Amino acid sequence: MKSVEPEVFLVARPELDYDEVARYLRDVGGEGWLERLDRGELDDELNDPQNLAEFAGRLCYRSWEPGLNPNVKRIRTDSGEYLQNILRSLHGSVLEHVSFSFVLHNVSRVLTHELVRHRPGVAISQESLRFVRLQDIPFWFPEWAREDAELMKRATAMLEQMEEFQGWMAAHFGLDDEGVPFKEKKHKTSFMRRFAPEGVGTGLVWTANVRTLRHTLENRTAPGAEEEIRLLFGKIGEVMRKEAPDLFGDYVVEDGSWVPEWRKV
Repeated sequence: MKSVEPEVFLVARPELDYDEVARYLRDVGGEGWLERLDRGELDDELNDPQNLAEFAGRLCYRSWEPGLNPNVKRIRTDSGEYLQNILRSLHGSVLEHVSFSFVLHNVSRVLTHELVRHRPGVAISQESLRFVRLQDIPFWFPEWAREDAELMKRATAMLEQMEEFQGWMAAHFGLDDEGVPFKEKKHKTSFMRRFAPEGVGTGLVWTANVRTLRHTLENRTAPGAEEEIRLLFGKIGEVMRKEAPDLFGDYVVEDGSWVPEWRKV
């Protein structure tokens, strides 16, 4: 048995093609927006993934510069103020353009069964125990469980017995013998996973857009949420507050719960 902690790795974030953005803006007279972004710190300013949400929002109202749309009398030139107004206005559709991809590592199938309930705006690729043979059993214990010596003794013994049985089955089926077809290995490995606990640690790539992230962050850190997914989304919230502070800056963290000022975005 291998004791593990759920971990979050941000592996992909949005990046605009600024050559194409500039080509479009020249056509509509909105070059000033790009000039405002480039304040002499090109890499820092233009690599901000929040720019995609701002770009989409400004396109909706043609609000690049005063006068381009005669119905728009006020143009917010500060990106942070603009995005905060997007949240206040509940203009959440533009947030769906901005997606982030995470590796969620050492999370249990208890957690993934909860996570797959959130489907809109999401893509999931999970480690397959039909193909991946268990050699040890990664397992997360919450702090309160780790403090219970008798519980840990019995739980560890049970998990070690499960590991031993996994090894016995692999030897019994001759999975490492020379010439065993992969099809046969897959067939038997699929059977063997039936004897793994639901709490076994696994991994997945989870991609979600910002609108979905905001909704899921609030729901899965609420006091009634399952404790492992609550811990995980607390970590995701910290990542997103650094990556997109204007899109996640309205959250207040209260006893582990991430509570947004603007809930219905």
